[in-house]
Amino acid sequence: MKFFSYESRFSQLLMKLCYCCYLNLLWFLCSLPVVTLGASTAALYAACFKIHQEEEGRSVGMLFFRAFKENFKQATVIWLIMLALGLVLGGDGYILYHLRNSSTGTPAIIYTLMMAVLIAAAVAYVIVLLYVFPLTAKVQNTVWPMLKNSLLIGTHYLFATILVFAVHFAMFFVAVRFFTPILVLGEGLCAMLSAWLLRGVIAACTYDPEEEEEEEEGSEAAQEEDAP
Repeated sequence: MKFFSYESRFSQLLMKLCYCCYLNLLWFLCSLPVVTLGASTAALYAACFKIHQEEEGRSVGMLFFRAFKENFKQATVIWLIMLALGLVLGGDGYILYHLRNSSTGTPAIIYTLMMAVLIAAAVAYVIVLLYVFPLTAKVQNTVWPMLKNSLLIGTHYLFATILVFAVHFAMFFVAVRFFTPILVLGEGLCAMLSAWLLRGVIAACTYDPEEEEEEEEGSEAAQEEDAP
């Protein structure tokens, strides 16, 4: 039946869901040491981008581990920076929350303003966290420009940022409130959907010489075919 053929949309959807399960397992196992979570997340996004480019024929596992090895050093440094910043923000939020609740008058107003600044910093932190590992998977750059560009791109393409955040929040909400077994798909599905949402954004903000060469070769080939 055509519905169950390899080229049908249903079969392609099932295949991508299988990729999500497999990649989620690889991501989870490679993230167990905690310090490697950044490298495994960058590898996960790299594999998802390749799948959307229809390069999964080279083996999803091979794509993942190749990206894990290539991005290990930079992604680990980025992850440790983000982890440290997250701990600082979390600690400051906990302290300010209790100071605000136990204060009145002018100190309460000051602590409220400080809390507002902290919330803004937390929003910026989440934006960077959503973008920095997809960028690491697709772009070659140093650590600090990568962090800065993640914030700039995330704030410029705010609608895409909201959608990516919604994907992760929806996964967490459904797993906690309704259907815990969906964690079998987990971060694999989140990354697959996020990569699909972000591939146009990242392509518009970055320059890839290899992709440009491929496009030029394709256009030259097409012109040769059209020539009499």
